[in-house]
Amino acid sequence: MAPPFKIKHIDHIVLRVANIEKMMTFYREVLGCAFEKDQSAIGLWQLRAGASLIDLISVDGALGSKGGAAPGVEARNLDHFALSVENFDDGAMRAHFEKHGVTVTQSGERYGAEGDGPSIYILDPEGNEVEIKGPPRR
Repeated sequence: MAPPFKIKHIDHIVLRVANIEKMMTFYREVLGCAFEKDQSAIGLWQLRAGASLIDLISVDGALGSKGGAAPGVEARNLDHFALSVENFDDGAMRAHFEKHGVTVTQSGERYGAEGDGPSIYILDPEGNEVEIKGPPRR
């Protein structure tokens, strides 16, 4: 039996972070996310990523302290997450990431929610892998 709802897209993800300033800078300046909401009283900052949100919670804040060890090689928060982008210019994206000191860890054709298309993988300042997913090849 099917559930009584249909998933449209990822609404938000929540990352536990050790250095909120570095992470805010990365997601705003490198990926172009817009600052959405400050809930610093509970250790939560929200960034707009297209139709979705990326929530950053400080590991020493009210919410983040419930999660155990801080993120790192031995305490990863997730495998990776993918951000869908409208236009995918491999050269321009690589130049942008290089300008910000961000290393591309892998790239190629990958299957995603909209089908096969180009992807570039990068790491944020705390080692979370972020896939930048281009539109599907028609």
